[in-house]
Amino acid sequence: AKLFERRRDLVVGMLNAADGISCPTPDGAFYVYPSIADLIGKTAPNGVQINNDEIFATQLLETKGVAVVFGAAFGLSPNFRISYATSDEALTEACTRIQDFCASLV
Repeated sequence: AKLFERRRDLVVGMLNAADGISCPTPDGAFYVYPSIADLIGKTAPNGVQINNDEIFATQLLETKGVAVVFGAAFGLSPNFRISYATSDEALTEACTRIQDFCASLV
């Protein structure tokens, strides 16, 4: 349980450090559902406007190689879901790429 708490805290902390993302700390499960409400309407470097969480997830995958599930699939827009049931190294890399992607939006 401590391992997952540490990974949860790592992901929550790194996502909250990303421009425009607000990530609450979940009580259980192995997922977080960060909000991208502050990123809606921003534009990716390739000119695509981030109009919803599905576009955010697609652009994140295409530009940074990070796969997340868009929140609309769970009725949770404008959020996305990311699992922290993987290694610390993978989580750190993914969250760094998410931070870079968010910082690139204008």
